[in-house]
Parts: sequence; C-alpha cells; structure tokens
Amino acid sequence: MRATIFGASGLLGKALMREWSEDAVTGLGLRDVDIRDAKSVQQALQESRPEWVVLAAAYTDVDGCEGNPELAFAVNREGALNVAKAAKEAGARLLFLSSDYVFDGKKTTPYETGDARNPQSVYGRTKAEAEIKLQELTPDCCIARTSWLFGTGGKCFPDTILKLAASRPALDVVNDQRGCPTYALDLARALVQLCRKNASGIVHVTNAGDCTWFEFAQEIVWSAGLPTTVRPVSSQQMARLAPRPSYSVLSPARLQAFGIEMPSWRDGLQRYLEERQD
Repeated sequence: MRATIFGASGLLGKALMREWSEDAVTGLGLRDVDIRDAKSVQQALQESRPEWVVLAAAYTDVDGCEGNPELAFAVNREGALNVAKAAKEAGARLLFLSSDYVFDGKKTTPYETGDARNPQSVYGRTKAEAEIKLQELTPDCCIARTSWLFGTGGKCFPDTILKLAASRPALDVVNDQRGCPTYALDLARALVQLCRKNASGIVHVTNAGDCTWFEFAQEIVWSAGLPTTVRPVSSQQMARLAPRPSYSVLSPARLQAFGIEMPSWRDGLQRYLEERQD
C-alpha cells in the first residue's frame, strides 16, 4: 500500500512515520506542503500517488485558535478540504484526524460516534465543520477522533508536568475535566490498521480508560518517582482562553467493531516514560 501523511513533522506524524514501516509511505511536513495552498497539495499527491492520505496536519493550539480564528479555520477547515479534494482527484482514500472538542462535554457517559456535535471553542468548531464538509465531499472518508494526545517529539501534557515537577515542590492541576489520554504510538498503530481495513465513517481512537487532568498528572509524577505534590483545583481557578469540555470520554465501540483494541492509558504512559529516557 502507498500512503501519504500530511503533518509528518508533528507529534502524531512522527509516530506514524515510525510505525508505518511495511508500506511505501511519504511524509510531508509544513516545510514541504502548506495545506492552505490547494495547488501544492494537489501536486504533492500527483507525485506520491497514494492509495491512502492521512491528514494529521492541523493548528492544534486551542487557546491560539481562540485568539486567531481566521488562521484556525484556514488550516483546520479549508486546508482539510484542499486535501480531501486532491485525494479525491488522485483516487485516494482519506483518513482525517479530529478531536473530542467537537462535543460540548455535557454528557456523563462516553460519547458515541453518532452523538450530536456541539463544539464550545473555535478549535472545536473548525474540526466539527471540517468533519461535516469532508463527509459531504468524500462520503467514504474515515474520521478518527482522538483526545489528550501525548508522546515524544513534541509538546504534550506529560512533558510539561515532568519539567515543572523537576523544579517545583507542588503543582495545581484541574480535576473537573475528564477524558482519555492517548499515546501517539498507540494511536498511530490503530490508524495504520484502520487504513489496512479500508475503514470509513467516524471512529473514536483513544487509549482505554479515562481520568481527570489531576489524576493524569498524579500518575505521571508517581510513575517518574518524583516527590512533587499534585493538588486538585477547578477549571475556574485555572482559567484559559478557550473553554474545555468537562467530560469528553470517547466510546471505543466502533473501533472495536473493526477488531482493534487499544491498551490502557496507564500502559501507554509507562511506555512513553521509557521512550523518553532512551
């Protein structure tokens, strides 16, 4: 199989390039192609002639999106449409990376793939609108929603916690937002399997289990053997520019229907910590 990855220089893109070893894979970073430029996207796919296109390129700074909505929509919605159109012209299937931020966080049970979108932030709106437009343009595309991504080779929550814990005796972390931490390598493996299974429609892809950011931080500090105290606080006490879903646990039912099982987030965290030490 031939595959082309947009966003190959990002945290997930790097993991995909590492994991997708048995096929002919072309990795394109921002220096290679800006997905806002439809012609360069089209040219890239004409050259690589993929059977699958994975769109992992995005503007993912959630607070940055709130302050710069024009850029957020240009990359996350219009850029995604450029890739989808070029993939369709090239006769390639598309896998698009989306987010738990398409939901409002008001549920108390895991979100199913068919639950109504109701994004509360600019970032969430860009992803939700991209999903709708991509499904209209390419009905056989696969939309993989994920959440709380972490891994080596990029900025992520565990990296931030470890750096802060190395120099501070205590950390305050929000305890009223619950979701599913997802290790980039586990996500990458699942995405490769989805492509190989010719998946279509919406699939939720996260590590198994859920926690709050406070519980996640506690596990990170404890697993790393650091003496730092982690204290629970409310989202109001740690106000951010963009609203976060208070509950964004994603149901794995459709992923499991494809015969794909994800390890627990704690298992992923242990492997992340080991990888970080190498």
